[in-house]
Amino acid sequence: MSDATRLRIVNLGLPKTGTTTLAHALRLAGLKVADYRIRRRQTDDATLHGAFLGQRLYDGYFNTGDPLHGLSDFDAFSEISCLRDAQSLWPQMDWGLISAIRAHHPAVRFLASWRDPRAVSDSMLRWSNLGTERLPGSDVPGLPRGFGATTAERIRWIEGHYAHLRALFRDDPCLLIYDVADPEARTRISAHIGRSVPWWGRANANADAGDQAEGAAA
Repeated sequence: MSDATRLRIVNLGLPKTGTTTLAHALRLAGLKVADYRIRRRQTDDATLHGAFLGQRLYDGYFNTGDPLHGLSDFDAFSEISCLRDAQSLWPQMDWGLISAIRAHHPAVRFLASWRDPRAVSDSMLRWSNLGTERLPGSDVPGLPRGFGATTAERIRWIEGHYAHLRALFRDDPCLLIYDVADPEARTRISAHIGRSVPWWGRANANADAGDQAEGAAA
C-alpha cells in the first residue's frame, strides 16, 4: 500500500487525556501502535528499539521532510510528546510538522484525545513530578519555563492547546477531537478512521504505580 492511500493515525492530544486507552483500543482494532516510546517487542528494526516517538518524528521531519520516515512498521501513534531530562518535544503543537505529515501521508487521520482540563491538570499534578517540576521547569510551547506549577496555569495551557487545534484545522474532517469519557467515543473514532474499534474503556490511571514510568510524564 502506498503512502498516499495507507491509513495512518496520529493523536494530537496531550498526555493524561487517555492516550494509553487509545493505544489499547487501536491495537484491538488490529493496528500496529507506537505509544510514546518504541519497545523491542514491537519491531524487528533494532534502530528503533527504545526510541522516543517525539525524537523520531523530528528526526524524520528535519532530515527527510517526512516526520513518519523510518516508522513504516506502525499504523498509529497515540502519544507523541516527550518531556524527560533535557528534552521537551511536543510535535502535536508544531504546525510545520503536522502539515508535513499531511503532505507525505494524505490518508492520515488525526485524533485529539480530550478530557476536562481541570481533570487533566489534576492528573498531571499527581503523575510523578510532571506538574510540580518538569512542566514548570521546562520550555514547553505555550507554557514557558517558570509557568505550569499552578492549576490555573496548567488549565490555561491545556485549553489553549485544543483551541489552537480548532483554529488550525477549523472544520477540516481530517481531525476529530473527542472526549475520552464520551459514551460515543468508540463509535466516533471508528467512523473517523473508517475501521471498527471493538473496545473502549480505561487502560491506565494514576493509581497504577507500575505504569508511572510510561508516557510523556515519565
